[in-house]
Amino acid sequence: MQTLVASSFQPFHQTHCQPLKLVVLGDSLIYGFGDPEGGGWVERLRRQWMLPDSPGHVLYNLGVRGDGVKQVQERVEQEFRHRGELKNRVPDAIILSVGVNDSARLGRPNGRNYTEFGTFQAELENLLDQAQRLCPVFFVGMVPVDEAKMPFLDCFYYNHADQYSYKEATRIACQRRKIPYLDIFDTWKARGTDWCLKQLSSDGLHPNVAGYKALLQDVLTWQALSELATPSLATA
Repeated sequence: MQTLVASSFQPFHQTHCQPLKLVVLGDSLIYGFGDPEGGGWVERLRRQWMLPDSPGHVLYNLGVRGDGVKQVQERVEQEFRHRGELKNRVPDAIILSVGVNDSARLGRPNGRNYTEFGTFQAELENLLDQAQRLCPVFFVGMVPVDEAKMPFLDCFYYNHADQYSYKEATRIACQRRKIPYLDIFDTWKARGTDWCLKQLSSDGLHPNVAGYKALLQDVLTWQALSELATPSLATA
């Protein structure tokens, strides 16, 4: 139901006079694994929005380590339905971030992908359609891994070529549905290899403290979501 989705938060200016409530679903990038200091970009943003001069928006971190698109699809509606509070019985928007685990190759560098590419495309489209039927949707892309540190957990081989294919499929699927997509992979790659490596934990897969700080800034400066950090959106 594409008519429910806008390319920005303009509808909220018209219909919402109180802080927004958002659910954020995905994998370890949402969970914040690798950031013992701040708990990841979602937790950092949640804390920032609780400050006295903040708009007071509410974030529910629903990231699960290891989740792929199928797992997120299986829980998106139930998670959404159970995150209402006070006068707002359901959240105002969903932020998704998933796909890197689906791209991993199993057992060896040229092994099969955790989720075969065609299956990933179909399940992703189902996820996006399902989420759009609930509320406006936003998508935050994956970070580039350190290929030299693979395999992860001695069995998962991540590489940039597969990451690019899966993130492009995601970007295009979002574009077709007018879902705002934040391309972290290309943004970070454009900053240079040395910069990227400094943002990753020793496992080569998860961002470190500096990486999650950078992710937060990327989200805060993302046009589709930047207005959420404006205190004028919230009531006294």
